[in-house]
Formats: sequence, structure tokens, C-alpha cells
Amino acid sequence: MTKQEFNPNEIGEKIIDVIKTIYDPEIPVDIYELGLIYDVLVNENFDVKILMTLTTPNCPVAETLPVDVEDKVKTINGIKSVEVEITFDPPWTQDLMSDEAKLEIGIL
Repeated sequence: MTKQEFNPNEIGEKIIDVIKTIYDPEIPVDIYELGLIYDVLVNENFDVKILMTLTTPNCPVAETLPVDVEDKVKTINGIKSVEVEITFDPPWTQDLMSDEAKLEIGIL
């Protein structure tokens, strides 16, 4: 399949599916449901930019988690490049978690 046969919306859905396979090592919830992914942008050239945060600035996986996200998203057919940017604005709170994630860890 060539890149022209893809569209950014399909790629976006595939990116979310891949991100949902990545789990926070301290909380048994994937990072998407945990609310760590703030935005996923795909341009017409299939360059991807992911804006994400961590549960805390001192998160033990601060060095490895963004690399893991980048590496796994790069495996999606059709993607040209991936950039993962970490932000702490706004800071992560439990309010960013999906109801599914809150149920999983027992806070809902």
C-alpha cells in the first residue's frame, strides 16, 4: 500500500491503537487511557507529532517512555517521521484519566 492510499484520519486511529499497547510501569493502565497523550497531529506528508506528558516530572520512565512511544508509532505503515514532545503544561492529574482507567485502579 502506498502512502497516497492512506489518509491522516486512518493513520491517527492506528496511532491511538498502538499507543494503547503502551502501559505506565507503575499503574496498570495504558498511557492513552491514563490521559498522558495530549495531542496527536498527522500532516499531509504523514509526519507525526505527539504531545504528551508524564505523571510527574520525576517519573522513573521519563527517559524511556517517549522513546518507546516514538519507536512503536514508527512501525505503522505509511508514517514518514515521528516526533514526541513532552510537556508539563497543563500538569497531569487524575482528572485526565478516562473513566475506564479510573475504574481499573479503583478511584471511580
